[in-house]
Amino acid sequence: MKLASSLLFPNQWRLLASPPQLYLQAFVFSTASSTPKSPTFWSPTLRQCRNLQTAVSPVVTSSYLPTSYITQKQIETPTSPEKQGPPVQESLGAFQKLPMVMPSIDLYSSALRKSKRVQPTKGCIANIAKRERNRGAKQLDALMKELALPLKGYMESFPRRRLLHPYERSLIELTLGDGKYEEVLGKVDALRKKVQSVGKEHASLCAKALSKREAEDRLSEGVEKLELVFQQQGIAVDELLSIAKVLRAMPVVDLEMPTLCLVGAPNVGKSSLVRILSTGKPEICNYPFTTRGILMGHVILNYQRFQVTDTPGLLRRCDEDRNNLEKLTLAVLTHLPTAVLYVHDLTGECGTSPSDQFRIYKEIKERFEDYLWIDVVSKCDLLGGGSPVIYAKEDASNDEAETIRYRETGPDGSIHVSVKTEQGLSELKRRVKEVLSSEMKKIKSEVRVDPTVASS
Repeated sequence: MKLASSLLFPNQWRLLASPPQLYLQAFVFSTASSTPKSPTFWSPTLRQCRNLQTAVSPVVTSSYLPTSYITQKQIETPTSPEKQGPPVQESLGAFQKLPMVMPSIDLYSSALRKSKRVQPTKGCIANIAKRERNRGAKQLDALMKELALPLKGYMESFPRRRLLHPYERSLIELTLGDGKYEEVLGKVDALRKKVQSVGKEHASLCAKALSKREAEDRLSEGVEKLELVFQQQGIAVDELLSIAKVLRAMPVVDLEMPTLCLVGAPNVGKSSLVRILSTGKPEICNYPFTTRGILMGHVILNYQRFQVTDTPGLLRRCDEDRNNLEKLTLAVLTHLPTAVLYVHDLTGECGTSPSDQFRIYKEIKERFEDYLWIDVVSKCDLLGGGSPVIYAKEDASNDEAETIRYRETGPDGSIHVSVKTEQGLSELKRRVKEVLSSEMKKIKSEVRVDPTVASS
């Protein structure tokens, strides 16, 4: 009686006592109507459970199959393509939902160990040959499933790139290389299909063996063949493991939280400012492209949490010639709602001349003119009020007045700071607080209109 009550919805069952038998009466309500259907009686044995609504739960025994592998697709009733809606785009954070991938050698060893524990079908099989071929076929089938099920789980758990947020799509392309993500997933799927094909083939051969010796040989041959397949193509699983580690280590960005993005040429002092302003701890060295990825830190102002992003430096060249590190910076600015803290170095020590920095600055400022903006001139303790820095290869005689003024003081309204002497840092923090507060108001004021409401 306890079993039956757990299978029914609350308030939908009761006991009817009519000697000498007990009957269970169930009222199954329709979702479209509140009137109950006609009561249905059945015996306590529950052999005929017509109209009984139960929840389906997949049960997996002795398999390396984490919960993430049991997707909703495996327990839902199939629907026709006409009834299925368009694919839903993932929100940010898909990389943190990636499953744990086992190394190929561990995956095969675990599957082999579990398959060897499989015994012949319970019952009295007097014929030794029949018992042995039954055991061999079941072990090969178990080995095949223990290998194929995790591979299938990986394919279903790793998101399709076209459904990812544009920012995460850019991270995949720029971090892994164009097409690498789909290529590795394709190799894993090909390995799964090969394992299923070889496993079924040799299990069938083992089931047709005429003697105990032949059944044992077929079993050994099938195991060796599956091992060979994994030796030849199992590297795809290891590549998927590496991809999962790289993507899972990507910083998580909250679209509802204001973000301050530090931009500028390489080695101008962006990482030093990130250490001053936030909890981020980027590497600081005296060479270009020290920042080799997106680094996320946080700052708390007036009990509010904000994001601060350090990005790779930008060089003076067209977008087609930019490397993947520079494209990461542009991806952050393009796909994420950020305020910009642009860092300038007029000392000439960063490796990019002030004239080139000014041209890069103008290009980025024009492209993202709608963003909230802060200009900072770093390393001001090294300027010393001397003559502006001009590289030997530059022809200063043809410079416009705007470029000459930039060499001397930087952009109009810029804040001059020095991490070494702490000059201007208080003013910079105050300005950052103002900009992030404005960005927060901007995010909260954005009204997202439901398309169904807008159309009506």
